[in-house]
Amino acid sequence: MASTSEPAYSVHADLDVMIEARDGTGLATDIYRPADPDTREPIDEPRPVILDRTPYDKTGGRTRHGEWYASRGYVIAIQDVRGRFDSEGEFYINSDEAEDGADTVEWLADQEFCDGNVVTLGTSYGAWVQNALATQDPNGLAGMFVNMGAANGRKKTFRHNGAFEQRWLSWALTLGAGFAHESLADPDVQQVFADVDVREVFENGPIQRGESALAELPQYEDWAFEIMTTASASDDYWQNPSVNFERYYDESADVPTVYSGGWYDSYTGATCDNFVGLADRKDSDHYLLMGPWTHLARLPGGHDHSENLLFPPLTWEHPTAGDLAFGENATMNYRETRKQFFDHYVLGEDSWDLPRVQYFMMGLGDGHQTDEGNLFHGGEWRSADEWPPEGTEMTKFYAHGDGTLSTEQPSASESYTSYEYDPEDPVPTIGGNTSSYLTYEPREEPVGAYPLGDRNIIDFAGRGGYDQRTDEDTFGASEPYGPLSQRDDVLVFRTPPLEEPVEIAGPIRVRVFGETDAPDTDFTAKLIDEHPESEDYPDGYDLNLSDSICRARFRGYRDEADFVEPGDVYEFYMEPYDTANRFKAGHRIRLDISSSNWPRFDVNPNTGGPLYTDDDYQVAENTVHHSATHPTHIELPLQPSSE
Repeated sequence: MASTSEPAYSVHADLDVMIEARDGTGLATDIYRPADPDTREPIDEPRPVILDRTPYDKTGGRTRHGEWYASRGYVIAIQDVRGRFDSEGEFYINSDEAEDGADTVEWLADQEFCDGNVVTLGTSYGAWVQNALATQDPNGLAGMFVNMGAANGRKKTFRHNGAFEQRWLSWALTLGAGFAHESLADPDVQQVFADVDVREVFENGPIQRGESALAELPQYEDWAFEIMTTASASDDYWQNPSVNFERYYDESADVPTVYSGGWYDSYTGATCDNFVGLADRKDSDHYLLMGPWTHLARLPGGHDHSENLLFPPLTWEHPTAGDLAFGENATMNYRETRKQFFDHYVLGEDSWDLPRVQYFMMGLGDGHQTDEGNLFHGGEWRSADEWPPEGTEMTKFYAHGDGTLSTEQPSASESYTSYEYDPEDPVPTIGGNTSSYLTYEPREEPVGAYPLGDRNIIDFAGRGGYDQRTDEDTFGASEPYGPLSQRDDVLVFRTPPLEEPVEIAGPIRVRVFGETDAPDTDFTAKLIDEHPESEDYPDGYDLNLSDSICRARFRGYRDEADFVEPGDVYEFYMEPYDTANRFKAGHRIRLDISSSNWPRFDVNPNTGGPLYTDDDYQVAENTVHHSATHPTHIELPLQPSSE
C-alpha cells in the first residue's frame, strides 16, 4: 500500500447545506472543500466528492474524516439522514435511504466543485445507506467503501432466520430515541430515555405498545414494533430497497466496491453475502476485506469512554476482540486504506494493491494470557481470489449419540437426545457477533447538567470472543455459574483432541434434525474452539467462533409462517456467520446446540403466539436426532493443510 498521506490543503466548510430530496424534504449536509493554504478560499479545480450519510450527527464527522479528506484534496459531504439531527422529515429506520441517498449523489455530481465522481463511505448504518442508494444506480456514483453493513434485513440483520435480534430494541431506546428530533428539542423527553435501563427492559419481558418509553415517540415505536413483530416476506418493508439489497443485486450500480468487516462483527454474514452476491455479477472490481474485529470498539470493562458515544473508536485499529488478543499485525489504518482505494479508482493513482480477498486467519497464537488479561489467539493475513478461498472443502462433521463430533456419518437407525427448554431461563449470550446491546450508565444528574452525548454507556452482552462460562457479571446468568456446556439445555458434541491443526475459512452451515412437543420453538447452534487445559487457563477455554438460530415456524428461510406438528422431525437449517480460524493440535472442534441465546435473540415462548409480544410461556421438550436418517451436522469450510 502507498505510504501515509500528508495534508496539502487548508479546509473550507459550508455547513447545513440543505439538499432537497425528490419529495421536497431537506437533508442537512456539511460540505468540506480543499482550500488554498494562503487564502483559505476553496480551490477552483473540481474534485471527486466523498459522501458519508449518517444517523449519528454529521457534526461529529468533521474531525473524524471531514477535514482529514478535504485537506488531502477531496470534497467530502457529511449528511444527517432524514429525520435525524438537522435534517427534515421523520425517521423510520431504513425506509427512505435508497431514494434519499441517490438524490444526494446526483445533486453532488452536478455541483461545480465536483469533477463528476462521487464515492461513498460509512460504517454500520453508514454502510446500509450505501448499498441502499446503489440499488437506484444514480448518475455520478463512482465507488463505494462499505464497512460493516447489511445485505437483507429480514434474513440476517433485523431478524435472523425468523428470530428478532434484540439489539435493535436496545438501539431504539438509546442511540435512536435519545437523539430523536423530539428528544433534542425537549429535555424532558430526552430525560425519559436517559433514565431507561435497557437491561431491566429485557429482563421484564417483551414490551407492549404504549407501555414503554417508546410511547413518547410514536414514529420510533412504530418501526420498532414492525421489525419485532412482522416477519412475513409479504410485508412491504422487507422488500424495500433500503432494507433488502439482495433483491436488487441485478439492477444495483456497477462500481468498484470494498466490502469490509470483522469475524466478530454483527454484520459478518451480510458482508460476505454482499461480496459473494455481487463480485462476479458486476464488471467492476469488488473486494472483500475481513479482519478479526468486532462492530466498533468498546474499552475493557464494558464502558465506552469516548467523548461522544455516537462515535466509538473503530476496531480496525484495535488488535483485540472481546477477550481475545491478535497482535499488532491485526490492525489496519482505516482512513488511509479508504483513501488509497479512492485514489486508485477516481484519481487513477497506483495506490491500491490489496488482493480481491484479504482475510485474517485467527488462531495461530500460543494461547497464553497477555498482561492485559486477554487470551492471545493471534493470527495472520491471508489472500485469495474468491470466497471461500479456492481449494476449500465443505466438510460435514456429524453429531453422535455419545457426544462426539466426527466426519463419520451416524449408523444408528434411531438415536436422539432430548432436553427441556424453559423460556424463562434462557442460555445467556456471552459475546459473539453482537452490537448495540447498550444502556446509559445510571446517573443522578439530569440531562441538562450531564448531557446524554457525554455519558458513558454499558455494553452488557459483550462482543467478540469469550470463554463460554458465566460469572456474576454475565448478564442474564444466575447461580450456579460456570460453563454453558454444563447446562441441561445445552447439547455438546466435540471431536477428540485434534492430532493435527485444522483450518477453516468461509461459510458455515448447520442442519439440526429436531422435534418439539410445542407448536413453535427455536434451535440454536454455536461453533466452539475448545482449548485444552493450560497453565494460564487450568480449566481450559471454550472460545466462541460463530453462532446462529432458527425459529421453527420460519425454518428454511420461509417467506411465511408454517408451524410444526409436535412430535414430527424437521430440518432446522442455520448459517452461522463466516469465519477463519485454526483449531490447533490438541484443541477440539465443538458444536453446541440449544434453543436460546439471550439477549442476542428474543426468546421463543413456545406457544405459537404472536411474534415478540407474546408474554405467555410454556416449557418445551426439544429433541435433537443424530441417526442415519436424521444426521444432525455442521458443515465447515476446511482449508488445505498449511503444515
